[in-house]
Amino acid sequence: MPNYGGADAVDEAIARGIDFDGSPIPQAKLDLYSRVMGLEAGRQRSGVSNTMRSRIVRIGAKHIPQDELNQMLIAADFAPLKDKEIAFFYGGKS
Repeated sequence: MPNYGGADAVDEAIARGIDFDGSPIPQAKLDLYSRVMGLEAGRQRSGVSNTMRSRIVRIGAKHIPQDELNQMLIAADFAPLKDKEIAFFYGGKS
C-alpha cells in the first residue's frame, strides 16, 4: 500500500509515476519535473544553514502564524523573516 503521509510521500509517488489516487502521472509532467529538478540539483548552494532556514520559512509559513514563526527563527539564531518573505508567504499581513 502506498504511503500517503510523511515528507517523502510525494517523492515516492513521483518515483513510481503514480498519483495518490492510483492514477498514472502523465509522462510529460514527469519529464518536466525531472528536467527542473536536474537543474536544481546542479545549482550552487549557499550553505546548509541557509537551506534549512529557507525550508523552515517555506513550510512553516503554511502552518505557523507569522509572529510565532519569526520568534521561532530568532530563538534558533536564524535571521528573522524578511519583508519579501512576509509579503510572499503571508500576503503582507501580520
